[in-house]
Amino acid sequence: MPSIFTRIINRELPAHIIAEDNQHLAFLDINPLKEGHTLVIPKIEIDYIFNLDDKTIQSLNLFAIRVGRAIEKSIPCKRIGIVVLGLEVPHAHIHLIPLDSESDINFSNPKLKYTNEKFEKLAYKIKSNISDD
Repeated sequence: MPSIFTRIINRELPAHIIAEDNQHLAFLDINPLKEGHTLVIPKIEIDYIFNLDDKTIQSLNLFAIRVGRAIEKSIPCKRIGIVVLGLEVPHAHIHLIPLDSESDINFSNPKLKYTNEKFEKLAYKIKSNISDD
């Protein structure tokens, strides 16, 4: 059975997509820790990030950097935190989280709740800051 992320890639489930190319997809986390919390995934379904081949993990990280820079331009923060947990969805993924303090990246913190309209505005704002370099 395909993972929830594969179903998002296949457009079987909705997502607020930030960026996409032939190999990767970035979309807003539906249970964000902070405004702009984004997931970056490879389009191939591999459960564990360390099972990705070198080329795939390298391109995933370069894609995440592009997305992270767009988030930084869109959301006031000190830095973008990068987290790889990978326990909740069996599909390799990277969390990009705007940070003002280390406690912002604590997954035990309450998750933010946004309306669909808020997610759409946020996705549009970040998308508009994605660069092609």
